[in-house]
Amino acid sequence: MDIHEYQAKQLLSKFGVNVPPGEVVYQTHEAENILSWLNEDQIVVKAQVHAGGRGKAGGVKVCKGDDEVVKTVDKMIGMNIVTPQTTESGKTVRRVYLEKAYNIKKEFYFCITVDRETGGNTIVYSKKGGVNIEEIAEKTPKEIHKLKISPGGDLLTHHARTIVYNLGLSGKTAKGAQKNILSIYKAFTSLDAALIEINPFAIVENDEIVMLDCKASFDDNALYRQRQVAEMKDENEYDPLELEAARHDLNYVKLDGNIGLMVNGAGLSMATMDIIKYYGGEAANFMDVAGAATPERVAAAFKLIYRDSDVKGILINIFGGMMRCNDIAEGLVNASKEVGLNKPLVVRLEGTNVEMGMEILKNSGFPIKPVETMEEAAQKVVELVKK
Repeated sequence: MDIHEYQAKQLLSKFGVNVPPGEVVYQTHEAENILSWLNEDQIVVKAQVHAGGRGKAGGVKVCKGDDEVVKTVDKMIGMNIVTPQTTESGKTVRRVYLEKAYNIKKEFYFCITVDRETGGNTIVYSKKGGVNIEEIAEKTPKEIHKLKISPGGDLLTHHARTIVYNLGLSGKTAKGAQKNILSIYKAFTSLDAALIEINPFAIVENDEIVMLDCKASFDDNALYRQRQVAEMKDENEYDPLELEAARHDLNYVKLDGNIGLMVNGAGLSMATMDIIKYYGGEAANFMDVAGAATPERVAAAFKLIYRDSDVKGILINIFGGMMRCNDIAEGLVNASKEVGLNKPLVVRLEGTNVEMGMEILKNSGFPIKPVETMEEAAQKVVELVKK
């Protein structure tokens, strides 16, 4: 789960991380009250959307004077922002963040993320931070440093000293950076974060270390014990179909293709997406209904996929173990009755009671195409979608 920049900074500040003073606003008139207590000569106005690259898209403005701040807030709230990390339709700005502006002396990049290879965490950092960090990583990868923390391990003082040394810091600045790095790591582990990215991790006037921007993502599976984080979810930033899927405990991710997929098991889901691609199709979603779905859950998953206007055909690929094939078939037929099925539907079932399941589908009275193999299913749905 992602959260907004201002929310990430609120969380980090509770662990002693140095972030700029600021406040979020939802309406223009709220800005005037905030300006009175910030009382700064320069204020940064930042669009709060779940996407990087806001600065280049007009979503970050440094303003001088209260009038300029209010005008910028008024213009920014409601604007549509398009960045390399959004779709072509962009995202609507519903809230903006006002914070103190600093004179930056040096920008660094600092990130902590879960390392899927080691099972631990990895810290990624660079002397060159700022808006062009992706370009730096691509063209001069030697500028990017990595420190791997073993599973169950902690970031120790000597680790932080190594990072600070590689960043070329010394004296007061090095001590400030080391303190903040240790605090960020403490926040990362305590909050069950999957990613905390600081860019820029900056030196400002008086050689003070300040986190000027922050992106944070969290492990969905740990939100039950992170109520404070869970309550920060902004549903406006998520695809409506993904939100609906979450309510039914379905693993769903919207993609760019036109073939809707419903599969049980992440491995089988990925394999199904691959074989669709192999035969010239494009998946419209990743959908894992998991191992013990009920007919009701199968029906909910099917209706969710069917509602996607991008979906021109649907492929169901399920291995019935705990989930019996006849239960799956009944769920699909019931869902077809509700939606008035008029899109191609190819179904490949295997496992417990597969013969019963196939008979239910064949006698359903709907244009459902049962097939025996995964290969045949992929070929058939691609063929039907292209007609």
